[in-house]
Amino acid sequence: MPWTLFSTRNETVQIARGGWLDALRFIVAFLIILHHFQAAGPAHLAAIVNPIFERGGFLLTNFFLIDSGYVLMRVYGAAVDKGRMSPGDFFLKRFLRVVPAHLIMGLSLVGLVVLSTAVGVAPRNPEWFAWDQLPAQLLLVQSFGVPGGLGWNAPTWSISALIGCYLAFPWIIRGLMRLGPWSALALGVGVYLAANQLCWWILDYPVYQMPMRYGFIRALPLFFLGMCLAWFAQKVWISPKLAGWAGVLAAVGFFAVELHDKHALIALTLISIIILAAGATPVRKPSKLVETAAMVSFSMFITNEVVRIAWFGAVNVLIAKFALPVAAQWGLWALGVAAAVAFAFAFHFVIDNPIQSRIRRWFKRRAGARAARRPEAGPVISLEG
Repeated sequence: MPWTLFSTRNETVQIARGGWLDALRFIVAFLIILHHFQAAGPAHLAAIVNPIFERGGFLLTNFFLIDSGYVLMRVYGAAVDKGRMSPGDFFLKRFLRVVPAHLIMGLSLVGLVVLSTAVGVAPRNPEWFAWDQLPAQLLLVQSFGVPGGLGWNAPTWSISALIGCYLAFPWIIRGLMRLGPWSALALGVGVYLAANQLCWWILDYPVYQMPMRYGFIRALPLFFLGMCLAWFAQKVWISPKLAGWAGVLAAVGFFAVELHDKHALIALTLISIIILAAGATPVRKPSKLVETAAMVSFSMFITNEVVRIAWFGAVNVLIAKFALPVAAQWGLWALGVAAAVAFAFAFHFVIDNPIQSRIRRWFKRRAGARAARRPEAGPVISLEG
């Protein structure tokens, strides 16, 4: 019966590492790599296999944005709402999580372009490396109407948009956590549909296809939807069996729908069900491998475009010089995909994780110093996401 599948009286599943939520992060990050690499082979995968390799890209970004709102709400929502973490500390924590890796990869790409041009290997598409586009991208302001951001490490527009979502997060919580779970779920869906309709009326675009300069407008309704899904998940127990079947059927339905055409709102519904189901499935046997893969997913996202540019810059020179057959070109393409994943793991363990470990230690020292100045405040509560 329906009331045995949903309950507000049972204790809900706590978010945990090493389960389906982590697995989904890695899977989506890998699919984003395929999306970015699909046009770099001897023929476009979208043309010879299925258009899903091209049109699915914006849906993967949608997943990334919804999942960000969902996870951050479940990890930090209570701490920010109860005042254990200030809005400023939350923003600083998230800002320092994404910006160091972004700057390292952005500046590395600048160095690569300058060096390759100096030795006589100019980019095949120089319009994607226009210098007037670089400042907005490096400063992560390209999603707020600031001119620039095209080309270079172009996918960072979503990081730019998330910076705005991080600023909004503490203020959204003030109202959201005063709502009941079903009201919050309805509000999340309603706000997204309203934003979509307004974008059609005002800008003649659906919200999910907003130009890069309006990236924040695209991202915020999706991020808010993720927060609403998280609040629902924290208050409503869902039968694990129902969650498992719903997640599997939604994933199958998602790919079945997208193989035939772009059904954005249907796909968005199925993505939401997948995330909700993954969060409602207990992690009985956490996988360290899955947890590690999920931790590397951000590095996969921030590095894959730079790896693609570098790898196929070299591959194109080899093809032109040695007239490589198509089979060899496909082999180099597959190696490029593998190289993107391998580079992301190396970047995470050698560069990003050590930087983040130092930042975490700095936060702990900072929190300890504050507690020492205010002994009446009680023990320090640390939430690491």
